[in-house]
Amino acid sequence: MKKLLIASLLTITASAWAQTVTVKVDGAWVRGTVATQKATGAFMRLTASAQSRLVSVSSPVAGVAEIHEMSMENDVMKMRQVDGLDLKANRATDLKPGGFHIMLMDLKAPLKGGDMVPMTLTFEDADKKTFTRDLTVPVTALGKGKMPNAQKPDMTKEMKPGEHSH
Repeated sequence: MKKLLIASLLTITASAWAQTVTVKVDGAWVRGTVATQKATGAFMRLTASAQSRLVSVSSPVAGVAEIHEMSMENDVMKMRQVDGLDLKANRATDLKPGGFHIMLMDLKAPLKGGDMVPMTLTFEDADKKTFTRDLTVPVTALGKGKMPNAQKPDMTKEMKPGEHSH
């Protein structure tokens, strides 16, 4: 009976360890800045293996890093800090311009294309246990956003006076 109890406890413990949440990060990038700019955004796609929540962000390049949401209210664009971002199991959550994103503020130096930004994301699982994911995120030069399906103008086409399209 004692051996059965110990075997059962070991099985339960092994099952608990096997259910560790992982978060996959894809397409991460940070928008470059100009010399006097003190804030920028970081963008990525997060996919968690189980229900979890992004609860905080930190980076040595910024005095402050926050999770933000951008939305339109009465034709006015508003941005606000959120206390976290829920991640559904096995569903991608995009942090992108015009939606949820990470704000890096009080920048310690300008960020230029090709720089790499260290960043730590802190998550909370369904049991409120925290875990972190360390990233090194590339900076995209200002004006060269890596938004999926971004439409870039064809600069090789010669345009005649009075011709343009929207």
